[in-house]
Amino acid sequence: MEPGSDMSLQTGELAAGRLPQDGMPRTAIRAHELRKVYGQGDTAVAALDGVSVDFAVGNFTAIMGPSGSGKSTLMHCLAGLDTPTSGQVLLGETELTQLPDAALTKIRRDRIGFVFQSFNLLPMLSAKDNILLPLELGSRKPDQQWLATLVDVLGLADRLTHRPSELSGGQQQRVAVARALVGRPEVVFADEPTGNLDSRSGAEVLGFLRRSVREFGQTVVMVTHDPLAASYADRVVMLADGKLAGELYDPKPETVLDALRQLGA
Repeated sequence: MEPGSDMSLQTGELAAGRLPQDGMPRTAIRAHELRKVYGQGDTAVAALDGVSVDFAVGNFTAIMGPSGSGKSTLMHCLAGLDTPTSGQVLLGETELTQLPDAALTKIRRDRIGFVFQSFNLLPMLSAKDNILLPLELGSRKPDQQWLATLVDVLGLADRLTHRPSELSGGQQQRVAVARALVGRPEVVFADEPTGNLDSRSGAEVLGFLRRSVREFGQTVVMVTHDPLAASYADRVVMLADGKLAGELYDPKPETVLDALRQLGA
């Protein structure tokens, strides 16, 4: 069956059924029966309504859905940036939903990487200092060989002394990607990482995220509304009305677009 050809709002009916070669994928991060409710009583809105989904180690997953489907809320709960009303999030064997704020902060710093649409670079720091900031905050020394690899692959060697205001949008986002990867996190979360970039710069950033998965074994979870961006992923998880609505494997822009249309996006 062609991915996306027979989509319904029942979990898994969109999946093509592909499994890793050993048939036993290791899970990097997992959501179990996640609920997130805003408001109370008659005004309560369920942004997430019992979502259970796994993200395998060394895979690139895109989260998509219509506006208001819960995709950003899911990512924020997975990343420990928001607290679900009920349910569990497990990063490896660590349950994030029961941790105090100080422990969550340490996990976000040491075990999770972030790439945001707005870059979130500190304007007073050089590109190199922005890249190394998570390690500095955790009193960790960089792996110089790994840092050199990131700088080389991302084409930043002649930009390390520049401040963000001296960089193009694409260069700033490449600095942000290097910052997310420099500590070798278990998962990198990317929230609309190409939203502020032109098509060429966006393709460069997505290409490196794809390369980080294939060559370096990184796990990437990306929220996007763009079918072309989603086509860089191994898998697309679809949400609708706060529920898991299906999956696509080996997505193509046209199959992603068709799936979104069937969800009313």
